Amino acid sequence: MSKKRILIIGSSNLDFVMNMYKLPEAGETIVDNGGVTYIPGGNGASAAIAFSRLGAESVFCAKLGADIHGQKLYNYYKEVGLNTSYIKVDHDTPTGLAVVMKEGEGRSRTVVFPGANAQLTTEIILEAFECNPDALYLGFEIPYPMVVAAAKVAASKNIPIFIDATAASKELDLEQLPPVDIFSPNEQEAQELTGILPTSMETSLRAALAIARKSKAKNVVIKQGSRGAFLYDGKRYNTFPAVRADKTVDTTSAGDAFTAAMVLEYLRNGGDIKEAVKYGNVAGAITVTRPGAGSSIPTEEEINHFLYGDEE
Repeated sequence: MSKKRILIIGSSNLDFVMNMYKLPEAGETIVDNGGVTYIPGGNGASAAIAFSRLGAESVFCAKLGADIHGQKLYNYYKEVGLNTSYIKVDHDTPTGLAVVMKEGEGRSRTVVFPGANAQLTTEIILEAFECNPDALYLGFEIPYPMVVAAAKVAASKNIPIFIDATAASKELDLEQLPPVDIFSPNEQEAQELTGILPTSMETSLRAALAIARKSKAKNVVIKQGSRGAFLYDGKRYNTFPAVRADKTVDTTSAGDAFTAAMVLEYLRNGGDIKEAVKYGNVAGAITVTRPGAGSSIPTEEEINHFLYGDEE
């Protein structure tokens, strides 16, 4: 089977990760020796790395600053096997930065400073489609007009579109998008887009229906963390319990791993969304047992071993 070529147009950030036993309250100062680290991050970059580790040809289109952070990220992307032909450099804007605050039990909260991510242009996007991708993968950490522009180019070429709704906001007009194969928010993103927090079967279905109407999505998959995932395929809904991880260490890239694995399996298996969600659940479960962003995402072999053991 030939590799699927995925074009990922998204964010590239350096993550400044702070480990702490708890977040300070307003006006409070705490002293914590949990440590700080700088690691490669960004929704788009993490997804691109996930696709590569899972066996796809991963083409990453992004914008970096002309600074030491941008150079380090570019070198890292080359090392992990991404196609970097469509990564551009902005000489006036710094590389994107994400501040990740990790609490004691692995939960994380993130603030993103877009930097060069906000400087993507339609010209860069049009150039990236010269790679002739099998699919387009998008997130919302880049300017929304660029998301819409990329999706419309893909639709004009009959290239399937997949959206991870990271950084979704209620200001986004999803009706501007052409039809997409899979639209996947987490619970908070679904609430931001619809005003409905999907914590029960009823509210999950209501949120999924609202998103499907706005985005014209064939499938809506809501990521629900330790509770698993909720699927609405345009006719029916299903729930998928989470695969239990041995120990939760870091949830930072679990959503990226889940969505990328789900999308790739969907493309490989001819559009069986149920099996794709199950595959994504395994990828997310393995990811949370490891620290870091892209480096925590499992390989195709690790997922197959988890699913099939020594049969593979």
